[in-house]
Amino acid sequence: MPTEEELAHDFLWRVHKVTPRLGMVGIFNRSHYEDVLVVRVKSLVPEDVWRKRYDHINAFERLLADSGVTIVKFFLHISKEEQAERLRARQETPSKQWKFAPGDLKERARWDDYMAAFEEALTRCNTEYAPWYVIPANRKWYRNLAVSQILLETMERMGLRYPDPIPDIASYVIPD
Repeated sequence: MPTEEELAHDFLWRVHKVTPRLGMVGIFNRSHYEDVLVVRVKSLVPEDVWRKRYDHINAFERLLADSGVTIVKFFLHISKEEQAERLRARQETPSKQWKFAPGDLKERARWDDYMAAFEEALTRCNTEYAPWYVIPANRKWYRNLAVSQILLETMERMGLRYPDPIPDIASYVIPD
């Protein structure tokens, strides 16, 4: 839930203020997409409000890209059957029970609504400067491989390199 301070600003404010500075890496879990997914499914704001947010998100991501930020977005898709198995494992396995939340069952009941919301967000916000990658995630080993490969290829295209060392680094004597 957004804080009182966050609610006093536009919906992108809380994300923009924690965007990593240039040269740094940041990972957002859901972030500004909650404002076209959850708010849509739960009818937290009127449709005319969340519908406009697709364009705002695209403009925000364009601003970041134009400022030198590389954006890579992943949608980790699991099937409804796999989700049920994972929820059962949380319920039945003592070392996973801490992750079980009854509220997840209420959200699961809205599966079709979430899938429609995801589909529209993925379609409307898939751009050249901020592409979506839909990753089949039923098998964690495959999910990890696919995400790693995409990140590796992205970083290779970026031409990253280590910063130059300090001048005369070899002249420094490191005592035993």
